[in-house]
Amino acid sequence: MELLEELGLPKGLLPTEDIQDFGYNSDTGFMWLVQGKKKVEHNFKKIKQTVSYANEVMAFAEKGKLRKITGVKTKELMLWLSVVEVYTPETSSEKVTFKTGTSLSDTFDAAFALGEG
Repeated sequence: MELLEELGLPKGLLPTEDIQDFGYNSDTGFMWLVQGKKKVEHNFKKIKQTVSYANEVMAFAEKGKLRKITGVKTKELMLWLSVVEVYTPETSSEKVTFKTGTSLSDTFDAAFALGEG
């Protein structure tokens, strides 16, 4: 959560329960997260989105952005779409945008992730 906060991203973007390994290479920006469960689904009630996190989640982190994400999917209608990028606009950390592998994107109020269990 501290890394996300440092990058200017919402703290609640990634699962924090049952983390077995976490790493971050500040030279390359590569980060990884390994959790004990095979996968975790979380429903962000404020934005009405269900997100699935695989056992291993990896991404390249930089200021205001996670890119080349693997292990994160969002449910759109009846389909699960891979989330490949999450970023906040340079002008405002109040909004966060999710981009899928199909180039679809959605922007939400960044407060959606805070305090949700």
